[in-house]
Amino acid sequence: MSFVEYVDRNFDRIAFLTVQHVQVVLLSVAIAAVIGVGLGIATERTPRLRRVLLGITGTLLTIPSFALFGLLIPLLGLGLAPTVAALTVYAVFPILRNTVTGLQIVDPAVVDASRGMGLGAGQRLWMVRLPLAWPVILNGIRVATIMVVAIAAIGAAVRGPGLGELIFRGLSRIGGANAFNEAMSGVAGVVLVALVLDLVFVLIGRLTTPRGLHD
Repeated sequence: MSFVEYVDRNFDRIAFLTVQHVQVVLLSVAIAAVIGVGLGIATERTPRLRRVLLGITGTLLTIPSFALFGLLIPLLGLGLAPTVAALTVYAVFPILRNTVTGLQIVDPAVVDASRGMGLGAGQRLWMVRLPLAWPVILNGIRVATIMVVAIAAIGAAVRGPGLGELIFRGLSRIGGANAFNEAMSGVAGVVLVALVLDLVFVLIGRLTTPRGLHD
């Protein structure tokens, strides 16, 4: 059976796992965005703490995904919980880093002008600085999303949802009937999800970036 025939015959299953994959990625990135952006804002006046947090979250990226998933099993068991937890851990650093960078590169003259207009610190943050930093923050969220799309496939090792199930199952019986097609359908699905989500974030960036900040 050819790859195209395999996909056609198993389309419903592949589509179901693809939707699961997208859902677990977006859920994890949403949680990481709340944490990353929140920490970036909260630690603005404590540079030392901010550097420590950047160091810790950056170091967590060096943990092999198999090892992190395995370490979470005793705490969270199998399935969705350890998958989301691990993906969130990996997604926090690029979002936190870009939040810090985005807020730092806002033109001080613009901030001074808003202060001169009588805006308080909170108003300057929400009405001026965050909108101007948004393109950089969004790019961090975009990078985190594409990164965890691939890592989410490893979640199948802890019975997590998504396309990793096809990849692991196909590889476990390599040499058998349609084993290669099964694994490849999972790989192709992951690539397709990454491409689509990347395009979605490009569109979101164009729609939400303040006028005058577009390239």
